[in-house]
Formats: sequence, structure tokens, C-alpha cells
Amino acid sequence: MSGQFQLRGLYAITDTTLTPPAALLDAVAEAVRGGAVVVQYRDKGSSAELRLQQATALNRLCRQYSVPLLINDDVELARLSGAAGVHLGREDSAIAAARAQLGSEAVIGCSCYNDLSLADAAVAAGADYVAFGRFFSSSTKPEAVAADPALLQRARGRFHCPIVAIGGITPENGAALVAAGADMLAIISALYRGDGPYQNARAVSRLFAVPI
Repeated sequence: MSGQFQLRGLYAITDTTLTPPAALLDAVAEAVRGGAVVVQYRDKGSSAELRLQQATALNRLCRQYSVPLLINDDVELARLSGAAGVHLGREDSAIAAARAQLGSEAVIGCSCYNDLSLADAAVAAGADYVAFGRFFSSSTKPEAVAADPALLQRARGRFHCPIVAIGGITPENGAALVAAGADMLAIISALYRGDGPYQNARAVSRLFAVPI
């Protein structure tokens, strides 16, 4: 799908530690109604049966809003649930293998941390977007390597695919990353706190209302 996945805005990631299973669909629906342009299902601890159930239900919801659902790390779950694609990390399935399994229309993104050479390799392998971070202290991945907003500026001049920023991002600190070149802000914890997913999604979406 390279070249066709051109989105700007909130990249909402589920957090099953903050959102009980019974509330997951409602929380994601709020985020999407608030302006999320992509949803990623991320669950590292539940059973395979529950994960398939949740991913399938989320995919049905996201299709209603014409928002792509991506699955974190699990290519087979993406295939079984009918999701739009998958997000891969350094230790996950290779992009070419994921493409072979999911097909040419699948959206495949890749974590590149703070390393432009990883992004070079990902784009060459056919990634539809590249993600960098963490940019701020992250409660989800406190051990993640740090990235500087200047990295986004360099990536913006280097890649034509969407660039995603992740790591400790909130509606309050995200503007600098958008100004530096991020097409999407991936948010986990801050999306579900305070005023809740709808209001937080609206606040993040407003950061993209004015062209850079």
C-alpha cells in the first residue's frame, strides 16, 4: 500500500491495562469520534482467544468509521481479525514476510526508535510509515531509547511516507513534534486519562488543524 497511506492526526493505541475489556470498544469509539485517524490494538498479556475477540470487534468498529485498525506485533492476528495491517518492531516479523502474509493492500508500519538507518531499511522493504520515539518520558515503555525532535526534521526531508512520533506524548507537548515534521502522534496512556478519550482526541486533533 506504499504511497496510499497518507494520513495526519492522532494515532490512537489501545491500553488494556487502563481500559478493562468491557470498556475497550467504548473507549476506542470515543477516540475515533474525537478525531483519531488510525487505531492500533496493543495487548501483550491477554489470551489468544480474547485478543482475537477484541481485535475482531475493534476492526468491525473501525470499519464503521473508515479508520484503519492495525495490530501491534502480531501478523497472524492481523490476518485472522481482518485488520487493515500491522505495526512491527525490531524483533517482529520482517516487513517482506508480513506483506506476503497480509497482501499488497495491507498497511505495514515499523518502529525505528531513534535510528534513521532503520527507517531507510524499512522504507526500502516497503513500509507504509515509519515511527520514531520515545520523545518524552513514557510510562508504557520507560526503558525505550530517547529521540530528539530534530530527528523528525531530518526524517521529514528524507522520507515521503508518513512519519509517526511516539513516547510520552500528550495534547500539551505534541505541538512541537507536529512542527518538527510528525504526520501522526501515537498516544497511549494520555489518551485515556483526565477528560477521557473523546476530549483528549479532540485536543490532539486540533494540533493538526493548521498546516505546518
